[in-house]
This record gives sequence, C-alpha cells and structure tokens, in this order.
Amino acid sequence: MPKIVIVDTDFENNDFEVEMAKKAGVDIALFNDRAPEAIIRNAADADGVVTSYGNFPSKVFEALPNLQVVSRTGIGYDSIDVPAATKNSTAVCVVPGYGTEVVSDHAITLALCVLRRMNETDADMRAGIWDYTRHRPYGQVHGRVFGVVGMGEIGRATARKAAGLGFKVVCSSRSLTPGRRTPEGYDILEYEELLKCADVLSFHTALTPDTHHLLDAGRLALMKEDAVVVNTSRGAVIDTVALAEALETNRLWGAGIDVFEGEPVDPNHPLLKAPHTVLSPHVAYWSEESGLELRTRAMQAAIDVVTGVRPKDCLNPEALRF
Repeated sequence: MPKIVIVDTDFENNDFEVEMAKKAGVDIALFNDRAPEAIIRNAADADGVVTSYGNFPSKVFEALPNLQVVSRTGIGYDSIDVPAATKNSTAVCVVPGYGTEVVSDHAITLALCVLRRMNETDADMRAGIWDYTRHRPYGQVHGRVFGVVGMGEIGRATARKAAGLGFKVVCSSRSLTPGRRTPEGYDILEYEELLKCADVLSFHTALTPDTHHLLDAGRLALMKEDAVVVNTSRGAVIDTVALAEALETNRLWGAGIDVFEGEPVDPNHPLLKAPHTVLSPHVAYWSEESGLELRTRAMQAAIDVVTGVRPKDCLNPEALRF
C-alpha cells in the first residue's frame, strides 16, 4: 500500500486528508515539523509528502530516494529545491488559483483600510475617543492610481476589483510588454515607472531570486510620499525593515501587509511599531471555501502520483516515474 506523510500542517487537524487517503486505499501518517532533518526522519518510508511550510533543500531529496511527490498546500514553492526534486524523480505539485478571489479581496481590503485609517479610528472608538481629525489625512478611491505588480490570476482579479471600485489601474509584469495595454484596458508600465505614479502599490508576484526585495530602500525613494504599499504575495518581496523606516519618517501614506520575511513575525520587528499600518497574519489566502479547495487539491495531487495517476498542477512533470 502506498504511503503519504503529512510532514507539517497549517490546519487544526487533518481528519479531512485522512479520510481522503482512506477512500483512495493509501496509508497516511501525520507529523508537524517543517525542519529538513525532521522531514527526512518522518518521511523515511513515504512515497509521497504533503506540506504547508516544510523546508525541502537538496539534502532532503538526497536522503529520500523513494519519494515520488511533494505536494504543497499553497501556490509558492520557494521553500522547495525543485531542480533537486527533479534530479531525484520527485514530482512537485502546488495549488495555483485556489485563493484568487479571497486573496484579491484581502488586498483590496488592506488598501481601503489604510486609506481610510480604519484600524486607527476603530482603536480610538474603543478608547472612548470621538475625534476623527487626529488621524487626518483620509483618502478616497476616486482620483487615485492603483498599481498592480504581477499579473497572474490573483493580480488580474485584484486589478478587476480595484477598477470596479473606481481606481485607475496600471500594471507591471515580466510577462507583459511595457507601452501596451492589457485586454482589460490597463496600461502596462515599466516597474520603476509604476513606482513613480502609483497611489496604491499592490504586490502579486512569486518569490524568486529576481523578486527578492523587489521593493527596497532605493525603490521606496521613487514612490510618492502619499502612496500606500500592499503585500499579499510573499514577505521577502519587500524589504520590510526599509518599509518600516519609510513609514516612520512619513515617506508613505501607509501600508497593508499580510506576509512577512519571517513567519511568525518577530514581535520586535520594526514594522509592528510603524505608524499607519494594517497588518494580518498571513490570512489572505484563507476563507472556508478556499481552504476546502486548497486541501482537497493538494491531497489529491499526492494521491494521484502515488497511485500512478498523472497529477494536475505539477511543476516538473518530467520527474514523474510513470
């Protein structure tokens, strides 16, 4: 009987995955340790692995020659050495598109909450303070430019919703040609040009060596002093220390951040003390609906591979052993 090991989990329990494995005739074991050494130990006899945030450097694959698949409950794969997996004939599966609507909802929510100082006025109300002037200025949608960085499914959904609210939407993406327009009619700009004109800058790009600290101190200096930064993609896309410094020196209107360079975020991180921020604990991806889809698709991909079925959304199909 093939065996799948859940090496770490982001969920309260894995009863759902256990039931799926049982119905498929697959053995399953549950652990919750994302460290490479723990993964090697706990998945020693596994044919497949399901992970939320496990760390899979090359040594994991070298130690697990029989591992057929790593299936991640998410879109990103920056914690998985895909070339090493391919060399080991280990398929790597992700779940693109599952959170398109909810992540784009969250990005828009963060942008509006920052523009309207919602968390600051809410805190005042709970403290018995009735004085909106304390937190001026307040912003509105009309007349503002919403810049989208990365025009994959989530970026496009965010652009659509921003345009529907009344923002003027512009975008930048490595897959698009600056100087043209998207089919939806959004101007495509060079990244630096986008930085200079955006009133709201929302990131929707994968984390790669090219996108690490895509927004750093130098690029922050190009932005308007009343701009809003939103990130629901990957924490390290933004240099968050530089972002905190820009906020502390009133170089920005504010920031809405859902992802951080280290998670859980260090309680002493300067961004947690920076003014005019709305922060959330990497929750943009989660709704009850999106969570069910995420777990179903990730587990099914692992089941498919270990039972000899070609999976959907495999990053390296050449690694399949059948």
